[in-house]
Amino acid sequence: MHYNNFELHHQKENKQMVNITHKSSTLRKAIAVAVLQVSKQETIDAVEKKKVPKGDVFEFSRAAGLLAVKKTSDVIPDCHPLPVEYTAITYTIDGLSIIIKVEVHTIYKTGVEVEAMHGAAITALTMYDMLKPIDRSVTIGSIKLESKEGGKSDFAKNDIGEIKCAVIICSDTISKGEKEDISGKIIIEKLAKYKVETAFYKIIPDEFNIIQSTAKKLSEENYQLIIFSGGTGLSPRDVTPDAIKPLIEKEIPGITEAARNYGQQRMPYAMLSRGVAGFIKDTLVITMPGSAKAAAETMDALFPHILHAFNVKKGLRHE
Repeated sequence: MHYNNFELHHQKENKQMVNITHKSSTLRKAIAVAVLQVSKQETIDAVEKKKVPKGDVFEFSRAAGLLAVKKTSDVIPDCHPLPVEYTAITYTIDGLSIIIKVEVHTIYKTGVEVEAMHGAAITALTMYDMLKPIDRSVTIGSIKLESKEGGKSDFAKNDIGEIKCAVIICSDTISKGEKEDISGKIIIEKLAKYKVETAFYKIIPDEFNIIQSTAKKLSEENYQLIIFSGGTGLSPRDVTPDAIKPLIEKEIPGITEAARNYGQQRMPYAMLSRGVAGFIKDTLVITMPGSAKAAAETMDALFPHILHAFNVKKGLRHE
């Protein structure tokens, strides 16, 4: 069979599994529902009274469904293998319908919607196989996702309105024009994905006084979010955290702990970052590394979850 170059390239691209290494593990849940329809009350009675020749329909199909949930990645090519932390399979009889509900939980980087739906499908198919000797008109109806939660979108639901944001790059070489700023562009681009517009962007040298005066000025101008990138390492010129920390009135250690933990899972040197974060009055200030890769990873680690800090600062609850 003849393939042209485009077809070969297209086939190659389609074989790639989606990259989820940039995601963070969170508690994720999904519930899927399948409906099995029988044709007569005698079938329902046989199921409830455990009189089906092939055995206990509920228990056999539940075992099959549990196995299906765990084996989803074996049969669905683009599904990532993941730890299944909890699965529950329940049944409800409504007339001549048996409603199958499969709930799956995991703490991982991707959701369990397909696992729940696969479990529901195999549970229904097992029931079909067990019932067809006594009812030739059994059918499997809809198989659908009823609910899902725990992904990034769930943590970006709060409407916090417009945020006045500034991005400051601390670098001697970039400020002298000897090197192009890539980190700042990455940060601004990622902020835009969460509808946070960068109203101010500036490159400054690694100077203690300039960093401090910039932070004070922007806070006085009512910027709600300031991101400093660069100068969080261990070299003599890395002074960004030293300049910012004395200004912070309410430190939030968890922000930089989350960033370092995320980075540590990808690069062991992440533990050497000295970033700090917290509020200067009503301005949230975050310091992060200056390398493009580290800045991108820090943004992925913190956003959109970090935006909830503005709701909490206003006195709103976490729910």
